[in-house]
Amino acid sequence: MSNIRAQSRIPWRTAVVALLTIGLLWWFLRNLDFRNVGRAIASAHLGLVAAAVLVTFQTYVIRAWRWQLLLLPLGHARFRTALRTTVIGFTASFLLPGRVGEVLRPYLLARQENMNAAAAFATVIVERVLDMVSVLLLFAVFLFTTEIDVGRQLRIGGAVAAAAAVAALGVMALSAGHPERLGRWAGRLTRLLPGRAAEVASRLVRTFAEGLAVMRRPAALFGSFALSLMLWLSIALGIWFSSLALDLTFSFPGSFLLLMYLVVGVAVPVPAGVGSFHAMYQDATTRFFGASIDVAAAAAIVLHAVSFVPISIVGLVLMAQDGLTIGGIKDLKATAQEAEQA
Repeated sequence: MSNIRAQSRIPWRTAVVALLTIGLLWWFLRNLDFRNVGRAIASAHLGLVAAAVLVTFQTYVIRAWRWQLLLLPLGHARFRTALRTTVIGFTASFLLPGRVGEVLRPYLLARQENMNAAAAFATVIVERVLDMVSVLLLFAVFLFTTEIDVGRQLRIGGAVAAAAAVAALGVMALSAGHPERLGRWAGRLTRLLPGRAAEVASRLVRTFAEGLAVMRRPAALFGSFALSLMLWLSIALGIWFSSLALDLTFSFPGSFLLLMYLVVGVAVPVPAGVGSFHAMYQDATTRFFGASIDVAAAAAIVLHAVSFVPISIVGLVLMAQDGLTIGGIKDLKATAQEAEQA
């Protein structure tokens, strides 16, 4: 009966995602002169586009290095495995709704490197915190160095957000450094749950603390944070190259503002940020950098293709080598979720 109910919910989620995607694309395309957009894309500087593609591939190498460092308390993960599973995981998230790759990636690596899947999943959460801190700090750098009038409220908001991100990193480090506190918090929560659920929740919290072990090592934490800054500077460089390819000229720190906008765009639960990614880039470049709506749209299309298409092709090839298919990944997600709770 539960399987039937689960299956009945899938079409509804798919329909909502499809409608959201269509709505976002309509919003992005509604005022465009498609001939101007086409001419702008055709006149793009291919050398800069190629440089943006290379920088995009570079970001996945940095992601794999950072993940290796975060995984050290759990055991040694080979770079090849970390890179392959990272590319496969992101490809799955690009092509399927629900951020499947966030669950699939640690499961595949844990299975190949004989690690605990739940602890490996915890390192992905640490990655997200480091990403948030890095993006907000770069955003703050833009706000306090730019000559663009972004408004006093946005400057204050950016400073508060950056401070909050650093504070969140400190709280997580403190929690990981004192796992008994996590145990006490878990105990209070599990008292509200029935027996089996309480046991599973308590075990999950303990394993999660194990995955956060890197936070108790200052050198490893500093190294992970340094790699996070490198990662997001690399992503910003790809954005800058793609923008310059369409003759949108602004200083490199201006790409930190676009980073913030695009992070919000890809957070919308549509595959590969289709529509939301484009609309956020278009809004930022027309609002702050004086781009025309058609050139901004063309640059958004080129940047989206640079960011998602080449790495997805590589990911599909790696999936085929490992005997994975898009349909199989949907089934594997449930297995991965069970493994993380085991």
